[in-house]
Amino acid sequence: MSTDESAPPTNFIHEIIEEHNRTGRFDGRVQTRFPPEPNGYLHIGHAKSICLNFGTAKKFGGRCNLRFDDTNPTKEETEYVNSIMEDVRWLGFEWDGLHYASDYFEQLYQWAELLIQKGLAYVDSSTLEEMRGQRGTVSEAGAASPFRDRPAEESLDLFRRMRAGEFPDGAHVLRAKIDMAHPNFLMRDPVLYRIRHAHHHRTGDAWCLYPMYDFAHGYSDSIERVTHSICTLEFENHRPLYDWLIDSVEIYHPQQIEFARLNLTYTVMSKRKLLELVQGGIVSGWDDPRMPTIAGIRRRGYTPEAMRAFCDEIGVTRFNGLTNLVVLENAVRNDLNKRAPRFLAVLKPLKVVLTNYPEDLVEHLDAVNNPEDPAAGSRQVPFSRELYIERDDFMENPPKQFFRLSPGREVRLRYGYLMTCQEAVKDASGEIVELRCTYDPETRGGNAPDGRKVKSTIHWVSASEAVTAEVRLYDHLFSVENVAEIPEDQDWKTFLNPNSLVTVADAKLEPALAALQPGDRCQFERLGYFCVDKDSAAGQPVFNRTVTLKDEWAKIQKKGG
Repeated sequence: MSTDESAPPTNFIHEIIEEHNRTGRFDGRVQTRFPPEPNGYLHIGHAKSICLNFGTAKKFGGRCNLRFDDTNPTKEETEYVNSIMEDVRWLGFEWDGLHYASDYFEQLYQWAELLIQKGLAYVDSSTLEEMRGQRGTVSEAGAASPFRDRPAEESLDLFRRMRAGEFPDGAHVLRAKIDMAHPNFLMRDPVLYRIRHAHHHRTGDAWCLYPMYDFAHGYSDSIERVTHSICTLEFENHRPLYDWLIDSVEIYHPQQIEFARLNLTYTVMSKRKLLELVQGGIVSGWDDPRMPTIAGIRRRGYTPEAMRAFCDEIGVTRFNGLTNLVVLENAVRNDLNKRAPRFLAVLKPLKVVLTNYPEDLVEHLDAVNNPEDPAAGSRQVPFSRELYIERDDFMENPPKQFFRLSPGREVRLRYGYLMTCQEAVKDASGEIVELRCTYDPETRGGNAPDGRKVKSTIHWVSASEAVTAEVRLYDHLFSVENVAEIPEDQDWKTFLNPNSLVTVADAKLEPALAALQPGDRCQFERLGYFCVDKDSAAGQPVFNRTVTLKDEWAKIQKKGG
């Protein structure tokens, strides 16, 4: 039996939903949700979850909610709420319902009281250290809290007084009464509520008693009539508690399903570490184009279409793995190749004087905007006696396999003429500062009438018409492939790539690039894909390199740096 390698990867979650629909579970409904905590900016890993939850709802004609898990007031901010909504919309999705866990605080509290009344929860007055000591080990059962058998009436009274604000932070917690010998540590009387006298970004000071994530999550799913609660694999051990809490109050029961989270080479996905990079000034902010945040990749020039294509390509599995960043970068290249207009830009300019070209003449040559899109048309590029070419495109004493410009050699100027180098002019220190060349006026368009062959084509910019710009060349943020494998006793920040940002202050661009606006994407021919940065100002454009034309990292690694 042959295998169709072009077939899309299977999605086991969709297979589960198809089976549920076949058997009539949830009456054929599909209701998903994306439930981020607003304690930071979303990253590429969240993009996978967004695409999965919203994409699944769309595939099955269902609905998907955006729900903020805002149960920890000390870490959550409205700024993060707004950024998350922007990220979801940028990826191309719109939620059917916008909810917050804080919408349900009163109902959650009532279910907590019900658990106490049923003898399934109790107020524990132990210290945090004492509770840790009671937890037990993998081979030994935990020890019961001395407050485990506190009468329900007493726990209920204390719990109500906790809500009323009579106690300081840490004085009491509400714990589930499950099994201190359970092999799953999360089932050993987990904490359900804690006192936290802190201002909440939505409820203000109305509450000083906040539910834990595990308590709020399943109940919120139930309130919203979620059918399939899709979580990352680290929540697999949480599923028994998810089920226990819902069953204990006898309410509607969604199905939790876990999938492997996204891990990328040369990338960190920890919110804590990303926050450390921001607060330490190692990056310029959450939207620094080196950051794996959705805000960062958007500023760098990634497209939502490329992100969705990438998520489709890697598929959904049950097993954690490490995805090569090249897969993501190739998705970006493939998308930008189809849509990005082409322009001429020189990052390391070397001046060329065409000695036989008329001094006052400026021609306008026809240039194709995008060879992948005939409808994109063409533009006029100015050409004059003085040009800039890339310094790397000239070598005075070239090796055998170097086919670009050198003394006596002829090359093709992109869209222009054939040009031959006659002389390299040097300054007092011996550095080459100018090339004197001749052009063949019979070769406009790059073809010689006599049919002579030229092995190399180089790009250029007319010196008299050039726009000067700052260009930021971004690369991997880390120098090690698997950041997660950095030993705990080592400072992970020592593995940051010192060349993750190289700034070119004096790049020369064809004049049409001055008209681009922040967020516009393009290709600098032979150099890569670039995006206009938000730091751009009139007469002072700034471009970010989105991705090179080809994967250069392997070459750099082989060269040892």
